[in-house]
Amino acid sequence: MKRLFALLKVGLQKLRNYISPVFVALLVISFSLWYISKLNYTYTTDFNIKVKVNGERIIVPCVVEGKGSNLIGYGFYSSRRVSIPLSELNYDIVEVEVEDEGTNTINHEMKVRISPISMQDALSIRFSNIKIVSVGDFNDIDIPNK
Repeated sequence: MKRLFALLKVGLQKLRNYISPVFVALLVISFSLWYISKLNYTYTTDFNIKVKVNGERIIVPCVVEGKGSNLIGYGFYSSRRVSIPLSELNYDIVEVEVEDEGTNTINHEMKVRISPISMQDALSIRFSNIKIVSVGDFNDIDIPNK
């Protein structure tokens, strides 16, 4: 192990003869400034937004557009849940087939199917710094207890 560290130390000293530490520092600074300038551009990407509708938690896949700095900021804080009351959304009550894994029987349950357009509108209101371009398919939720 000592021999490996000694070889590494000798290798770094030889490399230092060919590459100046000032060059490396300026390279790092120029990369940082280039990256910061690219964050000002507008980008489009996919995000999964965690939504809580009347106590039911669902993940809504979305295509979002915004400045790079806003998208990175949202990416760091994506663990945050958005609460939307069911009264703000357009929905239908539908009957769905659910297979019981234990008995291999098919049961019929009543679920709430939320309109993707109303979900997009509700999410757009809550995210002012990014634009929700489209909303993908998400699961139906149980009928809330009154």
